[in-house]
Amino acid sequence: MRECILAVVLAGGKGARLEPLTRDRAKPAVPFGGSYRIIDFTLSNCLNSNIRKMLLLTQYKAISLDRHINMGWSRYFCREMGEFADVVPPQQRIDENWYQGTADAVYQNIYSIEKEQPDHVVILAGDHIYKMNYRRMIDSHLENDADLTIGVLPVAIDRARGQFGVMEIDSNQRVIGFEEKPKNPRTIPGNDDLCMASMGIYVFRSRFLFEELCRDATRPGSRHDFGCDIIPSIIDRNRVFAFPFMDENRKTDAYWRDVGTLDAYYDANMDLVGVDPLLNLYDEEWPIYTYHPNLPPAKFVFDEGGRTGHAIDSIVCPGTILSGGEVKRSIIGNRVRINSYASVEDSIIFSRVNIGRNVRIHRAIIDKGVSIPSGMEIGFDPDLDRTRGFYVTENGVTVIAKNERRHFLNVDQMELVGSM
Repeated sequence: MRECILAVVLAGGKGARLEPLTRDRAKPAVPFGGSYRIIDFTLSNCLNSNIRKMLLLTQYKAISLDRHINMGWSRYFCREMGEFADVVPPQQRIDENWYQGTADAVYQNIYSIEKEQPDHVVILAGDHIYKMNYRRMIDSHLENDADLTIGVLPVAIDRARGQFGVMEIDSNQRVIGFEEKPKNPRTIPGNDDLCMASMGIYVFRSRFLFEELCRDATRPGSRHDFGCDIIPSIIDRNRVFAFPFMDENRKTDAYWRDVGTLDAYYDANMDLVGVDPLLNLYDEEWPIYTYHPNLPPAKFVFDEGGRTGHAIDSIVCPGTILSGGEVKRSIIGNRVRINSYASVEDSIIFSRVNIGRNVRIHRAIIDKGVSIPSGMEIGFDPDLDRTRGFYVTENGVTVIAKNERRHFLNVDQMELVGSM
């Protein structure tokens, strides 16, 4: 009989470094690549790995994520066959506080996990972009008779410093040392440029997990975090192994992205419009699932009077109308209206955005429901954008928040275009 596997997806992060995109939604619910949400990649990995029991632990600003899961993911599971992807808000069965750390989030949901009687629990983050077959990691976990297996990948020292849990591994892939976000990471033997970093992916023997969570909950001074507390406390007395990341993206370089900052998010999206993107969204062997609304195809308007709606090196989602506007190297979401003589370059436009006539947009991220007045320029003058109240990143990307209206009201000689 095959082992019973339960996936627990940590999907409650604030995503503070993605403000203002996370002003009204959790980080896993942030749109990515036009049609997707960030969490779709982790959930698609589960589905493609034939893991069909999932608990999604939410916390902050969860309504957008909850709606997305209910509308887009419930159809992939058969409840009568014991399959589910359930959104679980904080139950406060054990503690009246919000989750104190990653381990505490799982600990406070022990009742829901035990109810499924899993043999092993896969703990995943819901805010990374990658493709991975978790079954291979589970098989390695079983072969090693491990208490815990940790997904790992080589990371450059400068990138890992203060950002990743870093471990030492022996020749049998057993973990013999672990530091959470060290300032001076230990390098891989024979390579002073790389270290072995934790991906935040764990496979636990379920009974062992429950025992360690209960022990950690009563430990004075614990931060109740897997990387800070639980892993360092068990590597000397338990069987803890590493599993090197095996990429299902099938490109020359392994693809794993933490789009935790606005610039990292922008760069990962912009890669998708290249001729040969690092992330393959068109792979039929490892599809990325999501919720697709019932919308008409995108429409490009051509008029003999000089209006030509066209897009080059871009992703254009359903329901969008290019009414004589020009789009280059950009991602255009659902139900966007780009009016005559407008220009959008190197930008990410979320759904239900209305771009007025003669508008020029360059290197910008525009969230849902924004209407840009006719003739306005965005992304050309960072200082001007800041005075308007827009956020400008370190790399000069202008970001306009969801449903933004107030910063357009004082634009000289411009009337706010009605929202769609």
